[in-house]
Amino acid sequence: MYTREETIRRMNALGSAERPFFFVISHDLEHNLLFDPAAGGEERRASFSLPLGNMGSQNDSPPLPERICFTPCPCSLSRYAASFASVRNHLLRGDSYLLNLCVATPVETNLTLRHLFRFARAPYRMLLGADARIPGVHGRGCVCFSPEPFVTVRGRSVSTFPMKGTADASTPEAHFWLETDEKENRESATIVDLMRNDLSMVAADVQVKRYRYISPVETRGRTILQCSSEISGILPEDWRSRLGDVMMKLLPAGSVTGAPKEATCRAIAEAEEMERGFYTGVFGFFNGRDLDSAVAIRFMEENGKGLLYKSGGGITVMSRMEDEYRETIAKVYVPFDF
Repeated sequence: MYTREETIRRMNALGSAERPFFFVISHDLEHNLLFDPAAGGEERRASFSLPLGNMGSQNDSPPLPERICFTPCPCSLSRYAASFASVRNHLLRGDSYLLNLCVATPVETNLTLRHLFRFARAPYRMLLGADARIPGVHGRGCVCFSPEPFVTVRGRSVSTFPMKGTADASTPEAHFWLETDEKENRESATIVDLMRNDLSMVAADVQVKRYRYISPVETRGRTILQCSSEISGILPEDWRSRLGDVMMKLLPAGSVTGAPKEATCRAIAEAEEMERGFYTGVFGFFNGRDLDSAVAIRFMEENGKGLLYKSGGGITVMSRMEDEYRETIAKVYVPFDF
């Protein structure tokens, strides 16, 4: 387990040596893990799957149950309303103008963490602590099957892909609503502006390559539409020797915090009833030359009694509490591939 400063130094050293490693950075940036894929036994503690590389067994899971049970038990609307009211007070005071409010939902399921890692259909997957305790998650395991890339680097070209906006594709007007809803548009504009400014701290020639493109995400029995944007720039030639500095300057991820970041994170800590831990942090892989990373959303964690699914959504002064509650619960799903 590494602190923020230790993580920066270690990532800089590994990047300068062009030595491959996997990493997990917590939401608070102070409880971080680095894994050497060449070291034996790491697969007992963690497994990863990203476009640039894998670590640990990708197919090691018990057989799926003949009948799958996956039943969310959401918090009551009144409990969510209390957190929403706290967020709204901060928004009305001007402390924040966009805040991502998250909750933890218990799930009754006969699936294991290894089932979820093995069968979830997602470009970025992570499994921690299924067979051995991982410091920083209270001795509990967690799994993530994220659809959202955070930062990718190919050569010197760096890109980030903030995701803002979710709709159920079964609704005929879902695509049109995502494109035209004023609140969704303002959220995207805020986060794209924030991430463009963040990327400008580490890269030159920063441009919005794609603005608000919509992609489908398949889940069990339904399709969800997600709205994202792509922002790119050019890193300096020596970026690998400063890899830890580059990543920490961009964190925490704007799409799962809000803007402005510092004041918004304080408001989040006041409003939320849970510790985020690795949820809404980032995980990734540096292969010695290039980098993949993802925002740790679509996230489940053991709590000693069962599994908790952590999810959330962006809140602005235009948000309706009931709508935001429904969106947060709608994100409790598993994109299974079978």
